[in-house]
Amino acid sequence: MAATRMMSIIGRKNAGKTTLLVALAAELVRRKFRVMTIKHGTHPVALTRRYLEGAEIVLVEGFKGAPLPKIEVYRLAAGPEPLFDPAVHDPGDWVAMVTDNSKYHADFPVFRFSDTAWLVTIANLAWDRAKILPP
Repeated sequence: MAATRMMSIIGRKNAGKTTLLVALAAELVRRKFRVMTIKHGTHPVALTRRYLEGAEIVLVEGFKGAPLPKIEVYRLAAGPEPLFDPAVHDPGDWVAMVTDNSKYHADFPVFRFSDTAWLVTIANLAWDRAKILPP
């Protein structure tokens, strides 16, 4: 059995986490990957091992404190600043950010909702940078 990969989709309330998770899952399924999702909770790795055996990639919504690679959804309407704080967080833990803030820049890929083909690029990044769980 192939290893399972995990990626966390994070953001403030009403930023669009679920919308991004659904779109990303659909894009990965279109590529013939077996995708599973978990929404919130406290133990994503334990849940994955117990219920999602056979998934090639698991997308989790939330779990911002978990040691998982993160894609953040940041909308100005949801809060003035993203969750990512360069004084606190390692930019290497963030795979990408999707935002409507045209002025936001970071030390990881930042996509605008208005960009073309951002979902395809994020799907590539999610697959390549997802945490690979040991068997």
